[in-house]
Amino acid sequence: MPSLLDIRRRVRAVKSTQQITKAMKMVAASRLRRAQERIQNGRPFAMEMRRVLQALALRVETAAHPLLDDRSVPRANGRALLIVVTADRGLCGSFNTNVIKAAGTFITENAARHVALGLVGRRGRDFFARRGFPVLFEQVNLFAHLRFENAQTIAAAAIEAFAGGEVDAVYLAYNEFKSIMVQHVAIEQLLPIPRGTFDTPTPGAPAGPPLEYLFEPKPEELFKNLLPTYVEVQVFRALLESNAAFYAAQMTAMDAATRNSGEMIEQLTLYMNKVRQAAITREIIEVVSGAQASR
Repeated sequence: MPSLLDIRRRVRAVKSTQQITKAMKMVAASRLRRAQERIQNGRPFAMEMRRVLQALALRVETAAHPLLDDRSVPRANGRALLIVVTADRGLCGSFNTNVIKAAGTFITENAARHVALGLVGRRGRDFFARRGFPVLFEQVNLFAHLRFENAQTIAAAAIEAFAGGEVDAVYLAYNEFKSIMVQHVAIEQLLPIPRGTFDTPTPGAPAGPPLEYLFEPKPEELFKNLLPTYVEVQVFRALLESNAAFYAAQMTAMDAATRNSGEMIEQLTLYMNKVRQAAITREIIEVVSGAQASR
């Protein structure tokens, strides 16, 4: 049975840990508000840009731009590039584990395509680098001061690999911010630009004539400027989503740790009182027994 001194030391240690987790929760909550504002401001533009460009890509020839080259039948030595976005730090529950697990599943399911990795974030880099996976590029320590230039660097590496024929497709794996309690792991195709639909009629409404578009300047010149920007915007959106999701996961994890620390302090205090009461009772019994023996 531990002594009272040992139990008191443990209670003090747990209280110190509780203060740290409470402070980390408050810091994460403060940073989450700013990250949430950034993703809420940037998400509508990124989603609308993706919708419009995917629809326009449906109406032009593949030769209009190299980033529209749909290599649906991979070459014998073709590869896919998976950009895995994780955090640089831990103490965030299963945030990093979920992304790494989803990336591992993607690699297993696409083993015939020889998946290469682009690693963003220290946790993903450390995990995959130790296991010998082929890595085309890596970026760490971005989220402390996340800027659009970081997304441009990652997008440039992905575009160079795809346009140069080094890979046949580029995918993004990241945590999408849904709410403070919910973060959803998403794997999206980045390149080639997916060809979507723009004029899909509303269910139940009469189908009208297909829309036609006039391009000024020519589609080649238009996509030359727009498509690289599209890739950069989508990468930046994924970074913002992951950053907000990280702070939400960390705040939730630190809140749970703070509550668990409080429960542990209560249990240790109750146990300490029982040990102290037992010691007092034993001393009283010894005094009474000594008094009776001296009669």
